[in-house]
Amino acid sequence: MKKILVIIFSAIALLILGCILFYNLNLKAVSKSSNEVEFMVDSGSTYYSIASKLKKSGLIRNELCFKLYIKFNKVNNLEAGTYKLNKNMNVKDIINVFAKGNNYNPDAIVITFKEGKHMRSIASTISKYTNNKEDDVFNLLKDKEYLNTLINNYWFIDEYILNDKIYYSLEGYLYPNTYEFQNKDVAIKDIFKVMLDEMDKQLTPYKNDLLNSKYSIHEILTLASIIELEGSKSDDRAGIAGVFYNRLKDNWSLGSDVTTYYASKIEMSDRDLYKYEIEDKNDYNTRSSYLAGKLPIGPISNPSIESIKATLYPKSSEYYYFVSDKNGKTYFSKTNKEHLQVRDDLIKAGLWYEYE
Repeated sequence: MKKILVIIFSAIALLILGCILFYNLNLKAVSKSSNEVEFMVDSGSTYYSIASKLKKSGLIRNELCFKLYIKFNKVNNLEAGTYKLNKNMNVKDIINVFAKGNNYNPDAIVITFKEGKHMRSIASTISKYTNNKEDDVFNLLKDKEYLNTLINNYWFIDEYILNDKIYYSLEGYLYPNTYEFQNKDVAIKDIFKVMLDEMDKQLTPYKNDLLNSKYSIHEILTLASIIELEGSKSDDRAGIAGVFYNRLKDNWSLGSDVTTYYASKIEMSDRDLYKYEIEDKNDYNTRSSYLAGKLPIGPISNPSIESIKATLYPKSSEYYYFVSDKNGKTYFSKTNKEHLQVRDDLIKAGLWYEYE
């Protein structure tokens, strides 16, 4: 009798375990591929009534498990309308979309502005995804009335951006991120506002330290924009910032190639620099002795908050040189002799980074 009971209880336990596994399995996404589906919820529909339609649309694995999830989690308040779902969403993800209500806009566009990109790249991206032209972007950046409005509205923007020697007035101030806009007719001012608002959000936690720094916010963004490019493959951006501060303190030039490329308006992937470009007395070119002990006149890219924090909180050291290998590891040196030896060792080891 005991054996029979053991067998019965074991069978029941296995059945319960199997049901749990079956339930959890059928809450998972139908597919790993990101196939989008427009799903219409008719007026008067409930979560129970749309289960069959979700199954036919290939959005859920099992109607019963979907209904059980709704019951167990007491989900209600389904709003009619068109929703944008995806086959790589699990049941919880789908319910979360429904919970936000009918806010789907079929004309909406999503634009990603990557860290370390300069204004020419931003203008190109805007031109690609909206009905604006690149020249529209550049013309707005020259609009002094518009720029003065920004100076009045944002605590981190001041008269530095009005300097006529700066290539692009808002370079370094537009926070790189992914943004959604209503449609392709979005105005450039509206795009910039969203990016500037995000920069405000990112900088505000560090506002006191930024305002009390011996460097202006414009100078911090300028150095951060260099570190973004020099340390984009490195976790030690604060160490790189420390090297640059040491150079500034001792009246050295920063000696950063990325500033020279920017000064010449040449992409780093295009070609090597010419001697006259390296020696050019340009307000951006830190390879020239013209900027010994000085920062460029303005940012050369739009930096991430990581590079801004590294600039604000540098790592103190006695290093004056650094180089990163192709894997992103950074090597610091005190003397030029040590620096050249590191470079030679990396070349021999096949770790020397070359622009693609």
